[in-house]
Amino acid sequence: MSIESIREFIKKKAEQFGAKDDHKSYIERNNTSAEALQDKGAFFGFIHPEEEASGPYHDFSLVVFPSHQEKAWLICLCIGSSGFKNDYELASFPGVRRLFSKLVNEKGFCKTDFSDLETGIPKSISKHTELEHLKNTIKTYSKVLPVCQIIESPENEEGQRTILGFVAAYARLREWPSNQEQRKAVSDALKPFETTSSTKDIDEITDLIKERKFVVLQGPPGTGKTRAAKEVSKKLNAKTYFTQFHAETTYSDFIHGIRPNVNTTDLSYTEKIGSFSEALQYAIAKPEEACLLIIDEINRANLSNVLGPIFYLFEYKMSTSDIEIEIYPNFKIKELPQNFMVIASMNTADRSLAVVDFALRRRFAWYNMKPQIINDPQFRKEEFIEMQEIFNWYASSDELQLQPGQGYFIASNESEMKKRIRYEIMPLIKEYLQEGLMRNAKEEFDLFFKNTIQQSLFE
Repeated sequence: MSIESIREFIKKKAEQFGAKDDHKSYIERNNTSAEALQDKGAFFGFIHPEEEASGPYHDFSLVVFPSHQEKAWLICLCIGSSGFKNDYELASFPGVRRLFSKLVNEKGFCKTDFSDLETGIPKSISKHTELEHLKNTIKTYSKVLPVCQIIESPENEEGQRTILGFVAAYARLREWPSNQEQRKAVSDALKPFETTSSTKDIDEITDLIKERKFVVLQGPPGTGKTRAAKEVSKKLNAKTYFTQFHAETTYSDFIHGIRPNVNTTDLSYTEKIGSFSEALQYAIAKPEEACLLIIDEINRANLSNVLGPIFYLFEYKMSTSDIEIEIYPNFKIKELPQNFMVIASMNTADRSLAVVDFALRRRFAWYNMKPQIINDPQFRKEEFIEMQEIFNWYASSDELQLQPGQGYFIASNESEMKKRIRYEIMPLIKEYLQEGLMRNAKEEFDLFFKNTIQQSLFE
C-alpha cells in the first residue's frame, strides 16, 4: 500500500467511527513530500478541529510517521509543539492513558503522564534498529509523543489492526461516535487489544494455592472473593474450615483460648479451639487430604494480635526448622503440613481497615479480583458497563480498586436492579464522594443515576 492509500484507509475508518470530513471533527495534516520522507519530519494525521491547516498547533493529534520504502512506520498519539490549549484536563484523566496503553506492545511506548512535555521517549525506542530511518524525526518530536507504536508493515493484517486501533482510540478520545452503530464500530476495533485471561480466576487461584499454599484474594466489593475461595475448595476436594475476621477477633478466637462456662453456678472455664487449630489438627491427622482454611475479611482484625507466634509458620518455602511453635498447651509444631492451605479475602474499598504490613505480604501470594462481565442470565451487563466506563476514565490506580463488582449487578428483573442501584450502589458512590474520592467523576455519576433511577446524587 502507498502512503496515499493508507491515508484514505484512515479517513474512511474515521468516518465509520463518526468523524465528519468538514473540519468539525478534525483538520488533516499531510507533509509527505519526497524531501520530507528523507528523515526530515514526514508525517500525516489529524489535529484538533480548532487548529489551523498549517504551522504549529496545540493539543492531542493522531500522527503517522511513514516511510516511502519497505521499512517500519510509527503511529503515535502526539501533542502539538504549541502545547495544550483545550486538552490539558483531558490529558490528566487516567482513562486516556488506559485507552492507549492497550494498543502498545513491546515495540511501543506509553508515558506514565500524558501532560508531561519535558520527558522524551526512552532511548531504547528512539534508537530501535527498525526506526533507524526515522531517528532525526523521532528526535525532533520525542517530548511530544506520549504514545507510539512501531508498525513493521502497514500492509499486513497486524499493521492495519494497529492503525485501526489507534484511529478508534482517537475517535473515542474526540467523542466522534454519535450513534450505536458508530460506537459498536469503535468497540470492535479496540476489542483485539482488550486483555483477556487465558484461564478463569478459579483455575488461576487453584494453581496458585497449590504452589504457594497461602493466598489473599483482594478486590472491590462484589467481585466474588469469598465465592471464589469456596469454588477453589470444591476443585481441590478439600476439607474446608471458614472464619470471618472483625475488629474484635483475637488470638483466643482464632487459635486457642478459654471461655467461662455459663451453664454452671460455679466459676469454671472451658477450652476453646479456634478455627485455625481445628483445621491444622485435621490436616495433620489426614495428610492424604487437602485441608483449606478460608479467612473472610482478613484485614478487619489486628493481625499481629490474632496471629501471634504462628506468624512465623507462614514463611514461604520454610526449610525444616528445629524451632517448635506452641499452638496451645501440649500442641507444638515445627512447620505447617503440606496439605494445609489458607485462602483469605480482603476488601480493597474499605478505607477504614487496618493496613496489612509488609511481613504478611511477603508470606502470602496476592491475587487481584477485578470487576468483570460474567455469563449469568441475571447479570445486568448494560448498567455494569456504564459504571465500569466511568471508573476506567476517571479513577486513579488506587481509586480503580473501588469499582463495584459484578455482584452488585445481578438482578432477576429491571425493578430489582433499580432497587439495587438506589439502595446499594448509590449510597456507596455517595460515600466515596464524601471521602474525596472519584471527585472528577461526580457529574458522570449523577448522570448515571438520573438515567437509571431518575434520581440525582445531589438532591
